[in-house]
Amino acid sequence: MTVTTATTSDAKVEIGFAAFDADNHYYEAEDAFTRHIEPSMAKRCMQWAEIDGRKRLLVGGRINRFIPNPTFNPVSKPGALDAYFRGKVAGGDMRAMFGELDPISPAYRDRDARIALMTQQGLEGAMFFPTLAVGMEESLRFDVPALCAAFSAFNRWLLEDWGFAYQNRIYAAPYFTLADPEWAVKEADWAIANGVKVIVMRTSPAINPAGGTRSPGDKIFDPFWARLAEANVSVAFHSGDAGYGKYIDDWEPGGEFEAFKSSPMRVMTSDRAPFDMFAILVSHGVFSRHPKLRVSSIEAGAEWVPNLIKK
Repeated sequence: MTVTTATTSDAKVEIGFAAFDADNHYYEAEDAFTRHIEPSMAKRCMQWAEIDGRKRLLVGGRINRFIPNPTFNPVSKPGALDAYFRGKVAGGDMRAMFGELDPISPAYRDRDARIALMTQQGLEGAMFFPTLAVGMEESLRFDVPALCAAFSAFNRWLLEDWGFAYQNRIYAAPYFTLADPEWAVKEADWAIANGVKVIVMRTSPAINPAGGTRSPGDKIFDPFWARLAEANVSVAFHSGDAGYGKYIDDWEPGGEFEAFKSSPMRVMTSDRAPFDMFAILVSHGVFSRHPKLRVSSIEAGAEWVPNLIKK
């Protein structure tokens, strides 16, 4: 299969192969966290409520602002921020920069519609990551049973709606937290049994139910890493709410983390979390004990890599 691409002069060239996208996304269905939730945990996890005439997401009983409109309908047009990310326009009001919104496309939530779109785009396959879910672990960090229940429900929704290797083209990644090591191992066994190829995690210290945090390189997590390594499952560390807001707030008090709310300080420190995560995996011996483990950094840039190698 060959595909064409446009150069800066709009000339078409054949590259001789179909592309594979390592960072594709879907927009979560409104029942992504609620369809399979244990009824006894429902009020401690995700709920929907109408507040001042607007549908709002409640997480742990509180309004969650990670995504301005978590219903994703309407949603921004594809490429709305292209000029911004190319440095052609200045940042500012990010919500205004999204411009005119569109009704949500079926391809954002339906895997067969997405396969058709991928074929049109010349994509052979892609890894699919959450848009909303990458901000939810931090919101439930103080209720670990609810955190695990929420992502158990989410992962089963993901398998049902997208599949872990649909038509060997859509590789949807279930979300994992290390807050409960036993849960992580059981969830890994379940995902592997269902053909998972890639999982997604955040770049953050592991939540310790007893209080505080602990290193993802702690040997208590070795059974989890060992299962992924043995099954050849790739671990993708994707940007999201890594919980680093508390450090930034020491210098620039700014309130609750929002995915599309930025500032010069937050931009300049955005590479700290991936640097720290990969430094920990190396220095605390995860790769030494599990040499077959495959990991990747997604949507976090690469400017931090040379300095990590130097250190």
